Amino acid sequence: MDIIDGKKRGSWVSDATRHSVKLRGSLAGLVLVAAALAGCQSSTINNSLATTIEAEQGSEENIASLTEVIRANPNDPSAYNVRGSAFGRAGRYQEALRDFDQAIALNPRFFEAYANRALIWRALGDLGRAAEDYNAALRINPRYDTAYIGRGELYRRSGRVTEAFNDFQKAIQLDTTDPRAYHRRGLVYQSRGQHDFAIDDFSTAISLQPNAPEPYNGRGLSYVALGQLDNAFDDFNYALQLNDRVAESWANQALVYEKKGDVAKARKSYQRALQLDPAYEPARSGLARVGGKV
Repeated sequence: MDIIDGKKRGSWVSDATRHSVKLRGSLAGLVLVAAALAGCQSSTINNSLATTIEAEQGSEENIASLTEVIRANPNDPSAYNVRGSAFGRAGRYQEALRDFDQAIALNPRFFEAYANRALIWRALGDLGRAAEDYNAALRINPRYDTAYIGRGELYRRSGRVTEAFNDFQKAIQLDTTDPRAYHRRGLVYQSRGQHDFAIDDFSTAISLQPNAPEPYNGRGLSYVALGQLDNAFDDFNYALQLNDRVAESWANQALVYEKKGDVAKARKSYQRALQLDPAYEPARSGLARVGGKV
């Protein structure tokens, strides 16, 4: 999910980072312990956009530490970029915007800060400004895979599937190791009914990030579409092992039970999905099919 993966969790994620930062007195003492949202390539702080952010990144303690860094280094755009990431993790979007604005003012070619700010605009629902920032990042660095992935997701959510596919494809052609590129291209293939290609992409995403439930759910749905219910069931159950608080995983498991004729178990799993997310429509419609009550 991107900073906000609106389809499921509504929490700061998604579009997140593989590395983390925490103050130990100065920028030279920053230790990688809590994920910082996107990669600044400066010599001061080195972090990169990934799929999830650790909770500590948005903690008051970490934000206070980063504020001390900025006081000591008020002209370092990297410091603002990292604190902006922490504000984003904490859901403090206006403060995050101000920090990314300042990072860009100090370094107008700071393409990672544009991509991070795009995530904030997306979280706020301003997809136009998010697209503008991704475009700005790509004008500065046409090989920045993170921006292609982020912009592609904007396109995908807006129904501009061909443009989304092209952006995910570009990121993959750039040899990205970001699993989101494969996961999301897989979703596009899936929407086109190209399930064999989708399964290949979901499998690659899983190999790059084996502990994320989303690509297992994606691959499982393509297995369902191909009638491979046992493979689908394995994927949905493994997604639940990874995180049993994702409504989609329970609803997908219920779908397999339903298709196998086990109405009682299907009903129970659909009900569990709706306990986690009362607005999750696939679970609601599925429960109606098997005659259950919320």
